[in-house]
This record gives sequence, C-alpha cells and structure tokens, in this order.
Amino acid sequence: MKILFVAAEAAPIAKAGGMGDVVGALPKVLRQLGHDVRILLPYYGFLPDKMEIPKEPVWKGSAMFQEFSIYETLLPETDVPLYLFGHSVFNPRKIYGGEDEGWRFTFFANGAAEFAWNFWKPDIIHCHDWHTGMIPVWMHQSPDIATMFTIHNLAYQGPWRGYLETITWCPWYMQGDNALAAALQFASKVTTVSPTYAEQIKTVEYGEKLHGLLSYIQNNLLGIVNGIDTEKYNPSTDKLIAKTFTPETLDQRIVNKIALQEETGLTVNKKAFVMGMVTRLVEQKGIDLLIQILDRFFAYTDAQLVILGTGDRYYETQFWEMSYRYKGRISVQLLYNDALSRRIYAGADAFLMPSRFEPCGISQLMAMRYGCVPIVRQTGGLVDTVSFHDPVNNEGTGYLFDRYEPLDLFTCMVRAWEGFRYKEKWKELQQRGMKKDFSWYNSAAKYLKVYKEILGQAPELTEEEAETIETLKLLNQL
Repeated sequence: MKILFVAAEAAPIAKAGGMGDVVGALPKVLRQLGHDVRILLPYYGFLPDKMEIPKEPVWKGSAMFQEFSIYETLLPETDVPLYLFGHSVFNPRKIYGGEDEGWRFTFFANGAAEFAWNFWKPDIIHCHDWHTGMIPVWMHQSPDIATMFTIHNLAYQGPWRGYLETITWCPWYMQGDNALAAALQFASKVTTVSPTYAEQIKTVEYGEKLHGLLSYIQNNLLGIVNGIDTEKYNPSTDKLIAKTFTPETLDQRIVNKIALQEETGLTVNKKAFVMGMVTRLVEQKGIDLLIQILDRFFAYTDAQLVILGTGDRYYETQFWEMSYRYKGRISVQLLYNDALSRRIYAGADAFLMPSRFEPCGISQLMAMRYGCVPIVRQTGGLVDTVSFHDPVNNEGTGYLFDRYEPLDLFTCMVRAWEGFRYKEKWKELQQRGMKKDFSWYNSAAKYLKVYKEILGQAPELTEEEAETIETLKLLNQL
C-alpha cells in the first residue's frame, strides 16, 4: 500500500504533543512491514537547525492563489521519506499560534491535496486533526484516493465554515460547521487514539458539541491505542539518563533519582517520594485539581514534585509561587526539554497525570517504560493503558481515581505515597509496568487492518505480515 501521512507535527523534528509521537513512529513501523509510507509536513523555520534539507525543491505547486515548494528528505534516523511544504508563512520558528493559524493550515491542507493529485499519488491519505480536515472533503471527488482521519484532540476543531468559504474551495457537497466536523463526515474511516476515548466523545461531557455527529458516524469510528518508540525510549540503553537499568536491575535506578534531585534543585533524599509531571499546563491536564490539594498533601507527606512544561500563564504563576514556598520540595521547569523529560521518567517514583480528559496520552506509557508508577484519572486512553494496582494479587500497573474532584486526586496520591513505603511490592509494581508491551507493533497491526478494510481488501493480516510483526517485537526486546 502507498500511504501518505499529512500532519502538523512529526517527532523528533517538530513536536508539541502526542500527534508528533504518532506521526514520527507509526510510519517507520509500517515501512518495516513492507508498505510505502511517506510524510508531508510544513517546512517550519526551525527545521534547518535539526536536519539537512536540500536547497532545491522536488516539485512546485499552487493553492489558494499562493505558490509553494516541496522539499524531499528523510525523517531523521529512519528510512521514511519526508516531504516539507515550503512557503514563507511557515518561516516563523513556531508550530502553532498566531492570528493566521487557520489560514496557514488550510493552505497546507490544500497544498497537500494538490501534492497527492499531481506529484505522488497514494492509495490512502492518513490525515491528523483539524489542520488536515479539509483533505477528506476534497478527496471525496477522487474515489481512487481514500482517506483516514485521526482525532488526537477533539477540543481543537479549526476554522468555521464561513471563514473557510472566504479563503479556500468549499465544494457544493461539503457539510460541517468547521474543518474537523467536515472531516468526520467525508473520511473513509475515523479513528481516535484509544478505544475508551472513541466511546466517550459520543457523550455530551466529552463530545465538544460534536457528540451527535460522532454518534451518527459510530459505525465508521473506532479507537486504536497509541504506542511508543520502545527502541528510542529504552531505559537499558538511554544515554540521556544518569544510569541505565532494566526490570531486573531496578536497584540501580536510585542513581537517576538522586541525579534528578540534584539537577532540578530538589533536596537530595533517596527516601523521599518524588513525583514527576511532563505536561502542558492547561486545564485539560487536571492542573486545577492539583493546585487545590498540593498544600494539604505536602503537609501530610514528605513528597517532592518536579514539573516540566509550559502553558497558561495563570498555572505557570501558581506553580512558580508554590516552588518558592516549598523550596527543595517543588521544582518547576517552564520549558520543553526532551532530555530532561526522560530523566524525570527515569528518576521520579510516580508520575502525575490527573487529566480531565485524555484522548490517549503518551506520558503514562513513557513513565511505565522507565519504572515510574502512574497516578492517573480513569478516563480516555489512561483507562486503556493503566490498570489498578492490586498488591494482594500482584496485579495492576498504577493508581487511578474516578471522579474529577480534588478529594479523589488527594486520596489517590496518598494511596500511592503509602504504597511506596512497601518497597518489595512497589518494585513488583514497577516491573509490571516496565514489562508491558507498549511498542507500535501491536497498534500498527490494527491500523493495517483498517487500511485494508478501507481499500476493500480482506482485513486479516497475511501470514507473512503476522510473522514479521512477531519477529520485530522479539528483536525489539533484545
């Protein structure tokens, strides 16, 4: 199959959230399975700092009365062809933001359609979030090019219909009040990044005013849980952490804890219960719950907390103020730093993720991979990836709470703090999380079945494909 991924992000070169991880990892695995998978990404102004890019384009086109150029290279450390959509509107050193964001990404989507029609024709265009929402609409007139649309975050839906009609071509048959709503109706298949989230968004609470439409297309909607690049994020080989370790050598992990405390300004105390957060500081992530209970939790326990991320100025200010009051116990790092995030996963005892909603989440998978026990709310992809810790029967991988209430989060955190005192049980809990298979191979097999279904092929994996997946999984564990 020939599959073109079109997205605003692709790790490791342009990443702001979970979409970047998906687009940066899934194509690599699909190519290992023998399919011709390529990526189309905007040519952001910061990309030349991160990779070599040819000076001459391989193709030039026009869309929305604008000329654009396509540059061809490879996604770093992979054999995945990467096409960069070049235009001065993407020169600023940013991915999102600005008053022209709706115009920029609609132009990008329009250019992607022209690219597929006139330069490299795929069997399927895999579109990601509202930035590519118009592509399924335009491809509706091209029955030989199918589309899949993946929702990474339903809260962001793109430009409204009235604005789209003033800047681009909206066919007579188009339906939907905004770019994302239109994609839901015209994509050959719609996916979310976890099965639970696929069910939740059909309700008023999680549907972001599209629950009716999502219920209407429910037979065309399914959830496939995200994976992580277990080769890149591997505590036994990761050179960015102080001390590598495996499930069998967890005792060596304490070196990373002490190194994290020293790096972030926490009081060095190997017995302290260290919690970590790597997140966007926005309401979706449950930050408001945490702010309400931290004073009481710190009065009750000897815990420490390190936070890495940026977001709303209000939340940043609140945490800065708390870090001043709790010097040596709270460290706030208001920046994006992939290397530090790994050291948090490898050094913290527990990982906080009390999200109000979570389409899937990558951070809790990273945390478990590095022996950091997740404390999460029972919602979305967190339900699909973290199970209740049952020390009696030696089951589960983390701590979960249900209601979105401060007291529920407080109780869950206290349970984790108390569980940390029982070192052998805690070690077994860490090992269960580390041994879970969160590689992309399982998810890639499910995506492959959906691609085949879209193209009218038998969805079952061939014997060769199944054997290849099992072989790759075994090689990845070595």
